[in-house]
Amino acid sequence: MSRIGNNPIALPTGVEVKVDNGLVTAKGPKGELSQAVDLVEVKIEDGNIIVERTSEAKEHKAKHGLYRSLINNMIVGVTEGFKTEQELVGVGYRATVTGQLLELNLGYSHTIFMQIPPEVKVSAESVKGQPPKVTFESIDKQLVGQVAAKLRSLRPPEPYKGKGIKYVGEQLRRKAGKTAAK
Repeated sequence: MSRIGNNPIALPTGVEVKVDNGLVTAKGPKGELSQAVDLVEVKIEDGNIIVERTSEAKEHKAKHGLYRSLINNMIVGVTEGFKTEQELVGVGYRATVTGQLLELNLGYSHTIFMQIPPEVKVSAESVKGQPPKVTFESIDKQLVGQVAAKLRSLRPPEPYKGKGIKYVGEQLRRKAGKTAAK
């Protein structure tokens, strides 16, 4: 039994949802998203979206909660949008944005250029005394997470000094390092 899949999705005002032949399309004030669904039925009943599975097979049960979460993320995306912030912790780490091109100095011998998809809005800010921050905003939660994970993979945080690219508010597990022997 999927506990998440059984929850109805409240349809906010200003959001239009269409379901036809396994394609769910949500249109709202921030934009339009669509998601293909199979093995489940999507119904719109009095201001709620209900996701029901077509049978009790194991695969159908597995996809029930997944598709409900994906549709919910679409609804939240077209109304509010999604945002992730990351910090570049390290001496000399810098980030600048030119259009959809993110230019990064991460302590390597070369500058890294990262092309950002057009659906994602990127901004970089540097405040004196604080590490530079890179912010990604979009209506697509999966795309924002993927771009943020790609940026983090360029210089993951290390456990001894904490240098690297980390999410804002993330707690890193630190290690003590070597101690001097007497």
